[in-house]
Order: sequence, then C-alpha cells, then structure tokens
Amino acid sequence: MGFALLKRIRSKNRDSGVRPPTSLPPGAGLISCEVADPVGLPLGNAEITVLSARTGEQVMKAMTDPYGLFSAALPPDRYTVRMVVNSLLPAHHTVDVVAGEHVSIGRVQLQPSPHVQLPAPGTWLFDPPHTAIRFIARHVGMANVHGRFERFDGVINVADRMEDSRVEVTIDAASINTGNNTRDNHLRSADFLDVANYPYIHFASTRFAHRTGAQWTIHGSLTMHGITRSVSLDTDYLGAINGGYGTELRCAALARTELHREDYTLNWRSMLARGIAVVGPTVKLELDVQAMFQSPDTPTPPQ
Repeated sequence: MGFALLKRIRSKNRDSGVRPPTSLPPGAGLISCEVADPVGLPLGNAEITVLSARTGEQVMKAMTDPYGLFSAALPPDRYTVRMVVNSLLPAHHTVDVVAGEHVSIGRVQLQPSPHVQLPAPGTWLFDPPHTAIRFIARHVGMANVHGRFERFDGVINVADRMEDSRVEVTIDAASINTGNNTRDNHLRSADFLDVANYPYIHFASTRFAHRTGAQWTIHGSLTMHGITRSVSLDTDYLGAINGGYGTELRCAALARTELHREDYTLNWRSMLARGIAVVGPTVKLELDVQAMFQSPDTPTPPQ
C-alpha cells in the first residue's frame, strides 16, 4: 500500500519542480508551488498563506525556500493559496487536496504592483468598525493567545511631504479581549496592564521613513503601563478609494511591531516563580487600519 501511495504522489508531481516527500501522513494530500519574480528568478521568502476556501479561515502560513519552492501536507479539502511579496502583485490559486495525491500549482510568476498613490494631505480619522488592533502572544508552556482591543481612537495627519506626516493612536486598555473572561480580568490587573492606574495605551509617531514601494517604517513612542519606549511600526500602505461604504474618501494600511513585555510590565519570570500563568516575553502587535478623510488642513511639519 505504501508503494502504491508513493507511486500516486509521484505521478501527480511530474514537471512540478518540487520533490515530493517519500511518505505522507495517513489521509493527507500534498500541495506545492514555485514562486518567481517578474523576470523569472526564484523568489525565496515569499509569504504563502493557505486559507480554507469554504470558510476563509487561515489554515497555515509559511515562506518559500531559497529556491522559491513551497510544499505542505494538508487534510483533504478545497484551499486558497495566497502568495505575497513586497512591491509585487499578490497571486491567489484555489486547489482541491485529495488524500494520497500531490496537487502542484506549478510555477507562479508574480508581476510588479502598479504605483500606489499616497493619501491626500489632510486629516484622516480611524474608522473603528473597519479597523482592528490585534495581538498574538505565546502562552508559557501552551499555544498562542490571540486577542484584540475593542475601543480606540486614531488620527493620521498627512503632510504635503509624506515623511513629515504624523499618526497618533489611543487605546482603552480595559477593552482587551482574548475570548476568556478570567484571563482578560487578569490582564487588566496590576500584574499586567494595571488599567486602574494606567487606563490608556498611547502611540505617537516621530518620523515616517520610506523603505520600498508601498512600505514605510513609522517610528514613534509607545506609552503603556506608565512607561514610554521607542517602537517602529513596519507598515504596508494598501491604497485609497473614494466611496465603498458611502461617498467618503478612505485609505488603508497594515502595521506590525513586536513588543517586549519586560519593557512595560513586571518581570514575567518572577510571575512564573509565583505560579502565575502568563504569556511569554514578546507580544506581536498588528494594526489593520482603515481611515476616513476629514479635512484638507495639513499639520505643521515636525521640527
């Protein structure tokens, strides 16, 4: 039976460019692809996200190897495979995974992104129903903890020169939500956010720095638990549209950073010694922002 399974896998893999494994977990199928740049060279470290085609939920995320190759064993189902590389147009392919078979998407050549026009100078306000502030932290000895803040305000002042722009975000610390009331109450306590004494988390930018294409780094200061530290947000500007949910002019961006808990809170190792279940020393923070244009008034560039 094992030889027959390997034979079926190999038969599906001809001309795919990906060497299949010699065996698969029972009941699993294999998908693979090769990602190349606009001139045909292999793209290592391309971000591959596999989503359920039925529910849209993320199943896994990985990166291509140095030769632009990706493969994964998955349960039988229909999946959407998304390939993303900075400054290139993303690609999406839907495949049906069958137990014991190898489905190759083949070679996918990504194309350059069209020039993304920067947002108009003026004041832009976060639109909370279409904005999310999320975090991921590893629970010590267990799986990741996913959460979000439910209440926040944000304003972006876009200057004539984008590098002179400013962004400010205020988060209601008590609005933390990880889907577990006991854990959320503990996170609000003095062991963590101490919301009774420090009700708000605040970020204020100091500088916008262009990296490449539609990528920017936003440098600034984050104040949490009464302590202020410098942080940098790696930001992808996603463009602007006129309309969509009405006649408003909107822009969107995705910003990420990693925080170190010991910079802001009590020592996590001492809490472990006291028998307190805590998340690990780092927390990944993500701001998925959609903002609405309010006014053409531009701020004075920072001195």
